[in-house]
Amino acid sequence: MEKIWKLCLSYGDVFLSGLLGTLWLAAITVAAGTVLGVLVAALRMSRFRPAQAVTRVYVEILRGTPILLQLYFFWIGLPKLLPFDLSDTACVVTALVVNSSAYISEVIRAGIGAVDKGQWGAARSLGLTELHMLQRIILPQAVRNILPALGNQFINMVKETSLASVFFVGELMTSYKIVQSATFLALQPLIVVGAVYLLLDYVLSWAVSGMERRLAACD
Repeated sequence: MEKIWKLCLSYGDVFLSGLLGTLWLAAITVAAGTVLGVLVAALRMSRFRPAQAVTRVYVEILRGTPILLQLYFFWIGLPKLLPFDLSDTACVVTALVVNSSAYISEVIRAGIGAVDKGQWGAARSLGLTELHMLQRIILPQAVRNILPALGNQFINMVKETSLASVFFVGELMTSYKIVQSATFLALQPLIVVGAVYLLLDYVLSWAVSGMERRLAACD
């Protein structure tokens, strides 16, 4: 215990930097993944069958393969496909965003699908177009179902960003590698990082649960 305490005092800035890096990676991944996920969900729910087929394959590939495999694929393949150089961090972030978009698109589809079918019929009887129905009636109700799921996706992404340490992207598991290399201690810095993850997961889960209760109270 004394070694762990000394480790926190000596390398607190390294662990803090890793924590901030983890939160930044998770936030940018979920934010950009939501934008891309909305597009994927819209195409998959459209009446244009080729778009449905392409997005279905897109989602199945990303959900059916390990995220580490996807990280390696983007890290190796993306610089070869683009005419300009990309940093390791950019490749990793792109892979995380694309992976997240597949899950978020399903969250959005489920959230919209959970809206009572009678709402669609009532909107059509008023003569509203599909776009106006979504904007004014369906989406405001679907958001209540979508937001808690997005919060849980953020929590999951906080843990999944640990795989970015394979490419030495600055986050919590990378901070563990830095401290381990500097001190030649393996277990103690791992305990510190694990405790940070547990605390972070508890705080974020508490925040998401609070949001769910407030949204439920609004019904």
